[in-house]
Amino acid sequence: MKTAARSASACAANLVDALKDRLGVPPAGCATRAETVGAASGVALGAAVGGGTLGTVGGGMVGYAAGRAYDQRHN
Repeated sequence: MKTAARSASACAANLVDALKDRLGVPPAGCATRAETVGAASGVALGAAVGGGTLGTVGGGMVGYAAGRAYDQRHN
């Protein structure tokens, strides 16, 4: 499971970078990179486990919270 989470997180980071390059701005105006990557990873994992809408949204919320906690510890 840790490998899948790491892979999803790397994929989400690549997605954020691609959107930033394409749009010229970060995709989330007020979310930090860690929060955005956490939310995208959570959504990807929530959808991958077949949790439906609730699992997908729940995964995003948990991922966002993890990204926010990371920022608070490291900034």
